[in-house]
Amino acid sequence: MPWYFLFFFVSGFCGILYEIVWLRLSMAQFGVTNALVSIVLSMFMAGLGIGSWGSGRLVRRYGDRAATIGLRLYAVAELLIGASALLVPLQLRWGRALLENTGLASSGKYYLASGIWIALTLIPWCACMGATIPLAMESIKHNFQRESPGSFSYLYVANVIGATVGALIPLLFIELYGFHGTLKIGASLNLLLAIVAFALSLSLRPGQTPALSSTPAEEEPELRSQLHQGRMPIALLFATGLTSMGMEVVWIRQFTPYLGTMVYAFALILAIYLVSTFIGSKIYRRWIKNHIGEPQLIWVGLGVAPMLSLAAADPQFRIFTSLRPLIGIVPLSMILGFITPMLVDRWSNGSPDRAGTAYAANVVGCILGPLLSGFLLLPFLGEHWVTCIYAFPWLALSLNPKWLRAGVGRPQSIVAYALASMALVVAFVGDNFESQFWEPEVRRDNTATVVAITTFSGKQLLVNGVGMTSLNPITKVMAHLPMALLNHTPQNSLNICFGMGTTFRSLVSWGVPATAVELVPSVPHMFSYYHADGAKVLQSPFAKVVIDDGRRYLERTTEQYDVITIDPPPPIEAAGSSMLYSKEFYVLIKQRLREDGILQQWLPEGDPVVRSAVARALYESFPYVRVFQYYAEFGFQFIASRQPIPNRTSAELLQRMPEAAVRDLVEWPFRPNAEGELDFVLQKEISISKLLDSDPNQPAMRDDHPVNEYVILRRLQNSGFRKDALVAWYEHTKKP
Repeated sequence: MPWYFLFFFVSGFCGILYEIVWLRLSMAQFGVTNALVSIVLSMFMAGLGIGSWGSGRLVRRYGDRAATIGLRLYAVAELLIGASALLVPLQLRWGRALLENTGLASSGKYYLASGIWIALTLIPWCACMGATIPLAMESIKHNFQRESPGSFSYLYVANVIGATVGALIPLLFIELYGFHGTLKIGASLNLLLAIVAFALSLSLRPGQTPALSSTPAEEEPELRSQLHQGRMPIALLFATGLTSMGMEVVWIRQFTPYLGTMVYAFALILAIYLVSTFIGSKIYRRWIKNHIGEPQLIWVGLGVAPMLSLAAADPQFRIFTSLRPLIGIVPLSMILGFITPMLVDRWSNGSPDRAGTAYAANVVGCILGPLLSGFLLLPFLGEHWVTCIYAFPWLALSLNPKWLRAGVGRPQSIVAYALASMALVVAFVGDNFESQFWEPEVRRDNTATVVAITTFSGKQLLVNGVGMTSLNPITKVMAHLPMALLNHTPQNSLNICFGMGTTFRSLVSWGVPATAVELVPSVPHMFSYYHADGAKVLQSPFAKVVIDDGRRYLERTTEQYDVITIDPPPPIEAAGSSMLYSKEFYVLIKQRLREDGILQQWLPEGDPVVRSAVARALYESFPYVRVFQYYAEFGFQFIASRQPIPNRTSAELLQRMPEAAVRDLVEWPFRPNAEGELDFVLQKEISISKLLDSDPNQPAMRDDHPVNEYVILRRLQNSGFRKDALVAWYEHTKKP
């Protein structure tokens, strides 16, 4: 039996590894949009559900024949999963090439086509992952009958532990070896699993362990009857899957203001969820050794626990930041970790077919939960009331005496109603993150919660609680400098990342068509909050705003631009931001930039590795690159082109600017007049060699190796951590 535990530990590790990497590769090929993320995760879960259900039916259909080769079929499934690690990236690239040739200009049609391709790519491979539990259960049933009734929870616990490790360790692999190198590690582990499982199948003999004379369910005929009749357990498994994954989307919005947008923040939320699920599953495994049935208050807890996330994310409750996600995530995840294997074990009683059906029902809930939260509930109600929507049905069910399987004693009833009352108090007293600000303007959509506020330091834009930008003259220079440096009169421009709209507004002031591409739908709606003439600018015949991912827009459009400006979201470590700095991105830029057009790229400060990687990506993509650094803390502005960039004086630049653009330039001046404003900028030019020399051996930024996002090992090294310290410690431990 320990071999089965090891198999599913490694399998869970690889499953999460593939989910992390495949999601990122899909984003690189088809766009960084919330809809695409939902498509990838839904197809991943759909494959798991189909595989679980299908293999369960297969086991039931072929009976003993399937039992005798169950472990060998499991080995074949692991071999196919390992092959998927190498084939899925190729399939995604083929899909992108296919969509480029179709010339789909409609965002909706592009979503549909990319969604179909992702489904065709991921579902077959993920079905192999989902098939492993019923196949292993059949092998256990055939070879270790004594362990059969609780085999699902046994494998489930192992899988969750592996998934927990898989949520963290692959981040280190990605930093060292990139996405494709990390996939090769996963493929090697799956291949090893297949070999060991096949070898083990040769040594096993059916019936090595005698069957138990009775199981807990057999000792309780009434309980067995209730569990195996009707569809209540299946309905509950669907509902728990819906609650768990729906709340995971809510947690990301609730705790991003406190944790940030780094990949490690999302990994931390996932790891807390998985560790807590494992603890709950482990408690269940211990519970069933000495108890029949479940602790009655656990259903009340399922209604109360989500409300703790409200309290943990509420700024009016003074809690250490590090404790907020623990308080908000751990209780509900532990309860779900207890209930899910309990329901599957009791519904299946060791039957792989029934376990496959039950697990598939749970997966269907997991698919619908994120879609329900992200697209139907959060855009209209916000995190607070969406949490209540997930909690209140469980409270209503758990406090209904007719629904309870057995009577609850008076002390337990008092506790149950007291907990429910506390949950209701939190529901009506607590509030969202933005409640701490004075008269905030709030908009929500399927991508983010956007908040516009005014503080003592000025107006600010918050996206999911993270500050994006401020009203700063530098954002005007991002537009005016490249436009004035052109060797011809500009015909149009493109602004990627709208922000407060300052750069876009400056581009429109040139009196030529300007297009802005923004990922978050609610952000452009805040334009008038920051600029009094925002509505007028948007009504201009020269202004156009597109809600889309910048890379995806560049792939779909056939327009050629004179100037393209890019101001990626801060911080430099923001998840997904590397795809706006990579060589692959600059290939797209060059396709949409006229031969003598100019790219303006902004880079927040970053460490020497990041500065060198971004500078080298530009240097290797464009033969002419200039760099300006206004203030050390404000980062760098790159000006890049395929043709020589003229070295004009401030007076020459002003002569090329229309009157409206000059007025816009001096709206919030560094210097008292327009010429002094431009002189201030031109005097801040530095050589690109300075950035390249920050880390001379650092390769250019690539999609496969986003050095700005994965930084833990590098920061440990910079803080004095060295491998030789580990070696010294190891040698020390060997001494007597």
